[in-house]
Amino acid sequence: MRLNINPEFRANWEIPTYEINLWNDKKNSYCIIIPVINEGERIKMLLYSMSELNIHLEADIIIIDGGSNDGSLDLALLKEFNVSGLLTKTGLGKLGGQLRCAYSFALDKGYDGIITIDGNNKDKPEPIIEFISALKNGFDFVQASRFVKGGVGINTPMSRWLAIKYIHAPILSLFSGFRWTDTTQGFRGYSRRMLLDEKISLFRDVFQEYELLAYLNYRAPILNFKCIEIATTRIYPNGIVPTKIKGINGQIKLLTTLFATCFKKYNP
Repeated sequence: MRLNINPEFRANWEIPTYEINLWNDKKNSYCIIIPVINEGERIKMLLYSMSELNIHLEADIIIIDGGSNDGSLDLALLKEFNVSGLLTKTGLGKLGGQLRCAYSFALDKGYDGIITIDGNNKDKPEPIIEFISALKNGFDFVQASRFVKGGVGINTPMSRWLAIKYIHAPILSLFSGFRWTDTTQGFRGYSRRMLLDEKISLFRDVFQEYELLAYLNYRAPILNFKCIEIATTRIYPNGIVPTKIKGINGQIKLLTTLFATCFKKYNP
């Protein structure tokens, strides 16, 4: 389909190889991208919550799998939960690779906007409808935040809370010119026009892990895209924390990516 995409620009997109395991055709103008890898019961709980909210009536649900082997993505179960698509990344890259696969697929199918929510069930999905409304009303970047009025953060690890509150969000706010409060959140929404902007140029192999998240928080306000934060609820379970950013090395990598972003390493 590839509606309104410059063919020359599209030909230069760097996208990992992926398989289409399920596709029930486009039914809505917006879609929800859920990146997962071995999320087990957590993805099932998220999909159950979204099904109870009838989210599929407002946006198509597309899962992008990074190579799960835990049996959590049974196709019959996904169809029961009204999932429209399942893509499996087979090429290189981690989260950044997954997102490039799914975003390119969604843009080629002609969606007006994309909402991304993590597949680990830490984010309550109720605000998805508000995200869609914001995109319909002209916002280009909708960021979830547990720190704005009405937002809730439960069991957030202290090291993560301190890093977001006093390092990550303030630095991205300073360098981007927009006051962000919760910049490591993967729960966010983007307009089609922003994702297709050649000055952003997100389909590049430089985005392998978490670089794309910080980059868009930095780059979108600089290019005068309309940004907003929306209050959300993010709950970390007791016990083992479901996160791919682990330990001191994970925190150091996050900060290294932050400074690389702010000093224009990822600019096209």
